[in-house]
Amino acid sequence: MPSLDPDSPLLPVADGVATERTEMAGAQTLRRGLAVLRLLTRVGPGGLRMNEIGRRLALNKSTAIRLTRTLVDEGFVLHDQVSGAYRLGPEAFAVGLAAEPSYELQRLAAPLMRALALESGDTVFFTVLHGIDSICLSRTEGDFPIRNQLVKAGDRWPLGVGAGSCAMLAALSDADIDDILARNAAQREQGYPRCTDAAIRQQIQETRLQGYCFNPGLVLESSWALGVPVYDLHNRPVASLSLAAIEARLGPARRAALANRLMKASQELHQLQREQGPAG
Repeated sequence: MPSLDPDSPLLPVADGVATERTEMAGAQTLRRGLAVLRLLTRVGPGGLRMNEIGRRLALNKSTAIRLTRTLVDEGFVLHDQVSGAYRLGPEAFAVGLAAEPSYELQRLAAPLMRALALESGDTVFFTVLHGIDSICLSRTEGDFPIRNQLVKAGDRWPLGVGAGSCAMLAALSDADIDDILARNAAQREQGYPRCTDAAIRQQIQETRLQGYCFNPGLVLESSWALGVPVYDLHNRPVASLSLAAIEARLGPARRAALANRLMKASQELHQLQREQGPAG
């Protein structure tokens, strides 16, 4: 009897191999579904039409339709029949509520952010450390007419890119910094070419000396920013407060004053955590 190719579809696949392939396919589908949810989170309440979801996530039409309709069936996404747009649904909201206790620090930071935005007129951000990335959880606008539109709530950045992100990185150990910069180097090179290892290490050195990070337009030339780390009750850097403005608004004197205000806000936030009780 002639031998057959073991990968031939005519042959039954061994149970272990079949299971592994099924699990891999399932994991890929899950990642794509989560990518749809993440995208809809970032674009806001207006949502996106199907073709735009597929385009932004580089999905073919049939895959985008299948994933999004499944999310609709499960209640995680709603379809607006009038506009044709898809947006987050009630199940996504329920998941957010269930995760809310993890964002106690963000709630504590909210009044401090409002005060900073009111005093400065600029845009203030609260960002958390997540693996080798940073995720912006919230932003508060000041009343200055030219506002930073670069970072929005839900945006994920390689750790070290941006003032708040780099402030958190500077608070880590040298070994952790080396590991993180090596792991996100390709992403930085592709998306943020001015955020080189040398540039970030220079910022880290300056941050450790002065207590805050100053980013002179490395991400977007016209947008300058200041950032400070926020520590948990175990003195681990877990978040950051940052402020962004156009270059003309961050001259040396004003920069120093705002940096001091950010550092004070970080200290106040640490004290608020102590008053709330020990972390779990």
